[in-house]
Amino acid sequence: MKRLATVLTCLTALAGLSALVPARAQGDGLTTRWARDVSPDNVHPEYPRPQLVREAWLNLNGLWDYALTARIAEAPQEYRGQILVPFPVESELSGVGMTLSVNNQLWYRRTFDVPAAWAGQRVLLHFGAVDWETVVWVNGVEVGTHQGGYDSFTFDITDALKPEGPQEILVAVWDPTDIGLQPRGKQVARPQGIWYTPTTGIWQTVWLEPVPATYIAGLKMTPDIDRGVLALQTTLSGAAETLAIEAIARDGDAIVAEAKGAADQTLELTISNPRLWSPESPHLYDLEVRLLQDGQVVDRVGSYFGLRKIALGTDDNGVVRLYLNNAPLFHFGLLDQGFWPDGLYTAPTDEALRYDIEITRQLGFNTIRKHVKVEPERWYYWADKLGVLVWQDMPSGDAFVQPNNGEITRLPVSAQQFEVELARLVETHYNHPSIVMWVLFNEGWGQYDTVRLTQWLENADPTRLVNSASGWNDFGVGDVYDIHSYPGPDMPPLSADRAAVLGEFGGLGLPVAGHLWQEYGAWGYRAFEDAAALQEAYSGLLTRLADLQERGLAAAIYTQTTDVEIEVNGIMTYDRAVIKMDADWLREANRRIIPPVADAS
Repeated sequence: MKRLATVLTCLTALAGLSALVPARAQGDGLTTRWARDVSPDNVHPEYPRPQLVREAWLNLNGLWDYALTARIAEAPQEYRGQILVPFPVESELSGVGMTLSVNNQLWYRRTFDVPAAWAGQRVLLHFGAVDWETVVWVNGVEVGTHQGGYDSFTFDITDALKPEGPQEILVAVWDPTDIGLQPRGKQVARPQGIWYTPTTGIWQTVWLEPVPATYIAGLKMTPDIDRGVLALQTTLSGAAETLAIEAIARDGDAIVAEAKGAADQTLELTISNPRLWSPESPHLYDLEVRLLQDGQVVDRVGSYFGLRKIALGTDDNGVVRLYLNNAPLFHFGLLDQGFWPDGLYTAPTDEALRYDIEITRQLGFNTIRKHVKVEPERWYYWADKLGVLVWQDMPSGDAFVQPNNGEITRLPVSAQQFEVELARLVETHYNHPSIVMWVLFNEGWGQYDTVRLTQWLENADPTRLVNSASGWNDFGVGDVYDIHSYPGPDMPPLSADRAAVLGEFGGLGLPVAGHLWQEYGAWGYRAFEDAAALQEAYSGLLTRLADLQERGLAAAIYTQTTDVEIEVNGIMTYDRAVIKMDADWLREANRRIIPPVADAS
């Protein structure tokens, strides 16, 4: 994808964007209660990849040296100060809080020591996510490059390591934000309205891991509840001849299934009397996968899985509904932007990451639409564990396009990057039981080749539903017909082969003094002055929503989980300090839409 960087460099020059001096990021210093738990010695210390866990690893989060240079420049000789990884440079928690120009390049540097116990093994350097173009050197040796702001990547740095002593990592990052052609969601250089502060640089955990010469690089787990089977495919890095895979599934301490076979074959683990995953009972099984050579274990990873099935079905009235585990279930949830006032794209702590999901469930919702952002793996772990249905958006990018019969025509290089990152999203998140729907496009943003890409997505992952376009331009494909209505609610026409869903509605706004990103400019789709008026309006929405549900509406997503910057449409304030409606009242009100299951375990 070097061609994309070349195109963007030319566009930058043509735009005349030459400022190299960074500006202070917006915001009035609003923080969450979890910010006080962040320190250089305690910053996202949890193992970052819960579905492929090894015991030995080294967390590289913490203070790194940072510098800013022109877009095309040699490595700096001097550094401006220190930045707290993995918080983006624009965030307050990074310790920098600067918004960069498209002509800036951001540099990171730190050293580490290789643990003596890792001798004789390969050493992998992992990045959870970096926005957007990354080049990495170890001890002056370039070990790899990556383009993509939402997916993890790994470099084998073994051959660049010195025999002993401190090892140096140097990272260069460039991010064109909204002048670029790449997927970037709601990030813009000049935030306003529904567009927010950008994220540049490292924004997820960086870590090291020792592995053998041939190791388990990935797992693909496909549940089949009708047969009580989990299909397991293992991806190896290195030579696979004469190697075998052994898989052991556990429910607590009890072994419930075992399978063993050649490393290149699909194993099936048959589970008697399986406990199914659902929002009311989010049961997860533990999984151990071993790589064997001549009967000896050469690599071992821990993982987990849930058994569930998502599909379309027809109810007793002939209406197409969303079915979970062969029964209809109304999806009622929140639009979740995934922004934080102190960390921007990066939650302050793992507890904070969990909180948004936990409070969503406590307030009586069963679904989260993760809106044009991809979260760290631990967010999906908590979604799996706490039991929430996830509609996962593909992050949008909508620059440099031309209208063409209701859709747009992307530059070929832009389309290529979008499709590369879409494929990575599906591949890296395939194993999470909480994700039940892929949302390809939102409201026409960068929407192109809808029919072709929907068919590709259906083939790439036939185990989930596909929402080809949430709002605006519908091309009659995918599993749902999705409209947006503010404040709504409303519903699209019923059809014989797609479920009717409401991908966004509500947007009832209430600014709460003392909990605002800025003390001016706050807005909502509908403005209210106090919680009582907000609750009355919300109750009215639910009355109409219940009627639509009876008429055939299969899902509804309310805008939104929290306020974001100057947008005050949240159920909670941006700092998560205030739930704007009475929590008990809200939970009971939501039970009109999705009553609790009395026998849930």
